[in-house]
Amino acid sequence: MSDPGVTDADAVAVRRFWQDLGLPGLIDVHTHFMPQRVLDKVWAYFDAVEPLVGIPWPVKYRDEEDERLAVLRGFGVRAFTSMLYPHKPDMAVWLNQWAVGFAERTPDCLHTATFFPEPGAEGYVREALANGARVFKAHVQVGGYDPADPLLDPVWGLLAETGTPIVVHCGSGPAPGTYTGPGPVAAVLARHPRLRLIIAHMGLPEYAEFMALAERYDEVHLDTTMVFTDFIEKRWPFAPADRGRLAALGDRVLFGSDFPNIPYPYGHALEVLTRIGQDEDWLRAVCYGNAARLFGI
Repeated sequence: MSDPGVTDADAVAVRRFWQDLGLPGLIDVHTHFMPQRVLDKVWAYFDAVEPLVGIPWPVKYRDEEDERLAVLRGFGVRAFTSMLYPHKPDMAVWLNQWAVGFAERTPDCLHTATFFPEPGAEGYVREALANGARVFKAHVQVGGYDPADPLLDPVWGLLAETGTPIVVHCGSGPAPGTYTGPGPVAAVLARHPRLRLIIAHMGLPEYAEFMALAERYDEVHLDTTMVFTDFIEKRWPFAPADRGRLAALGDRVLFGSDFPNIPYPYGHALEVLTRIGQDEDWLRAVCYGNAARLFGI
């Protein structure tokens, strides 16, 4: 049964989803919280992105921070991230400092940090870990950098040594970048095979190639962010023939939403997971169990 205290139709549908699976809630590994002036620029990007990707992208949950947190909690999301990322040098330290404060005032947030290929990156990543960072975000597309840049080699080494997960946007969707695609990430994994990478959006649109990396490297995970939704399937469909590979990788697939920057109701990202031929054990693992194990929740 849905929580009688929750009346919003979106929240009722989301809560019914995880309650019917017998879960205590959801863990969402791909949500965005960042300084408001940065988030405003992100929203402006999506407002203007239609000529680039061929489809309008109206941000659904364009609310104040406290309202967005209340919405997630109303859905029954028990833990979530604050994905933030720099697009230039000398920005990551400031973002990480903001993230410390956000994590301190938001106990259900998995303290998130970031980095950029620049001198001193290893030092501030080490500092972020000391400050309690539990997950990092790397955005190859927005940052416009090669993840195999030698300046990042000590960062990858440190994160591999500490077993810290990194959500990395490295696929070529919604628009390709100079260093997107499986090749640059494969080069990083060849040097650091124990890296706990979480491939954002399952590497869309190069789903098959990124699944191959997960099949080769035991610590590589995939997040479901936006994949299988009607919005994405119209332009970047997931091949039905590859659904069996998803079943075999069921212990390393994690639910992600991209909240608040999605152009449809949050519950749609969950509902579509029931359409792809996986069983309830797979759904329980993806929506809660795998992330709970990975993050010790």
